[in-house]
Amino acid sequence: MVTGATSLSLVRDELFATMEQAEQSLEHFIVERQNGSLLQQAVESLHQVRGTLNLIELAGAELLAQEVLQQAMDIPVSAGEERDNQLAALSNALYVLRRYLEGVDAHRREMPELLLPAINDLRQAGAQPALPESFFFSARLDQQRPVVAAVEPSAKRDDEARRLRHMYQVGLLGFIREQNQQASMKLMGRALARLDSLYAGEPRARLCWIGAAAIEAQVDGQLLPRKARKQLFSRLDRELKALLGAPAYEAPRGLMKELLYLVALADSHGPRASEVRELFGLAPLPFTDHLLEEEYQRLAGPGQAVMRSLSSAIREELASVKDTLDLIERGTAQRESFGTLHALLGKLAKTLGMVGLTSAGNALHAQLPVVAGWSQDDAAAPETPALHKLADAVLYVESMVASLERGQPPEQRPQAAAAGQEAESFADHQLFEARIVVVDEARAGIGMAKRAITAYLESNGDKLHLANVPFSLHTVRGGLWFLNQERAAHLVGACAEYIQKQMLESPQMPSEQMLETLADALTSLEYYLEAGAVLRPETQPSVLDLAAESVRALGLPVAA
Repeated sequence: MVTGATSLSLVRDELFATMEQAEQSLEHFIVERQNGSLLQQAVESLHQVRGTLNLIELAGAELLAQEVLQQAMDIPVSAGEERDNQLAALSNALYVLRRYLEGVDAHRREMPELLLPAINDLRQAGAQPALPESFFFSARLDQQRPVVAAVEPSAKRDDEARRLRHMYQVGLLGFIREQNQQASMKLMGRALARLDSLYAGEPRARLCWIGAAAIEAQVDGQLLPRKARKQLFSRLDRELKALLGAPAYEAPRGLMKELLYLVALADSHGPRASEVRELFGLAPLPFTDHLLEEEYQRLAGPGQAVMRSLSSAIREELASVKDTLDLIERGTAQRESFGTLHALLGKLAKTLGMVGLTSAGNALHAQLPVVAGWSQDDAAAPETPALHKLADAVLYVESMVASLERGQPPEQRPQAAAAGQEAESFADHQLFEARIVVVDEARAGIGMAKRAITAYLESNGDKLHLANVPFSLHTVRGGLWFLNQERAAHLVGACAEYIQKQMLESPQMPSEQMLETLADALTSLEYYLEAGAVLRPETQPSVLDLAAESVRALGLPVAA
């Protein structure tokens, strides 16, 4: 019998149609929670989906479908707000399941690990314990470690073990807080390695040995500090407490499996990880931790094309709002326009909340009572300050939607604004974006200057290559002054002066060493801009010292 990814194509159309029925029934039930028939239709469709996935033996997908079915059966008719998280998790899980099956159908490759976040979100919503990262991983846990010579017990050994556990805890705290993680993990690994040596020949040394290998793998493989891993190493600390006074201690099998999974995932070639991998026969997994993270993000969120389509629709509605406001300010709006405006703002506020732009939605929601008052008051026209406040909120929302469409990282998006502060937030964001543009232009100007100097050198001093360079660098200098980067601006200006006087106006070409020194100065300034130091002044201040040294070597004065 053909099973798994290869057989999905045989049932694909019917399976996806049934999933769509389940999604639609569930969405309608979320709106009409008194309609029990909608919930029953969703449950029946989910039964069919789970049965089909069981038939073609897609283990991970079947497990997710089973979790969805169980959660749906737990939802009562007329469910109140207390079930909102559960219903949201159900909708998200069906979305992830569809995306996963589409990927399996397209690439003929199963990766059930990708479904664990959605499964655990469902289990959390249903107050059930999460499944471990190693749920789909298998290993022989009964392999015996080669005999290690036992260490003679000493009176001070327990004190030493407690000190080593404290060393582990110090590193663990840094790992949990994500402060200097590499150093923290190395401290934890050293503590476990020392405990392994301290208890050599005893059963309790086994956990310390495998734990040290897992931490070695975490460091070498640069595995992400996921919440599950912080919990795993915290659990290991609790087991260390248990083994300190118990020579015959044996670690829980689930904990051992989790640690072995990290060793297999990282495919580390460190000494301890290699020993563990060889003893337990751990083959490299067909994915990396970073590949899993990328795929998690792809499954969990809509693609960029979807976000562009959504933001385009939102912007069209915002344009309608702005047109209506323009008519109101001119005094030519019809009375029914106020009701239309109120409905449109309410719809937009809900949509923005659904796509995660909560502060933008709140900004529009705060204006609803004001607009409602306009539609009820037939005599008085809206006051200008109120119109301006609404316009500020609309501009703020527009900037948030634009950042969503461009896929900007959170630190480059407009900051969430308090009610009534939308205009200030919008202005701050516009200024921040202007600074980014200036930095980009400055980097481009310096890059152009470096290329021109290279061409000048290769052409044996053809000054035509340098004709526009001083002007471009003075433009960069002006941009840096705008960014309050006086020192960097002075250094760029000095480079422009050198090019003008020593290369364009001088009949003699500078020595190659001097040209290299000039390139050093420009490279240092370019790195300063690329490192983000202009936007974060605390970053890399020493780079400007390097540029200043190069400028001094050119024989130019440098301000302190």
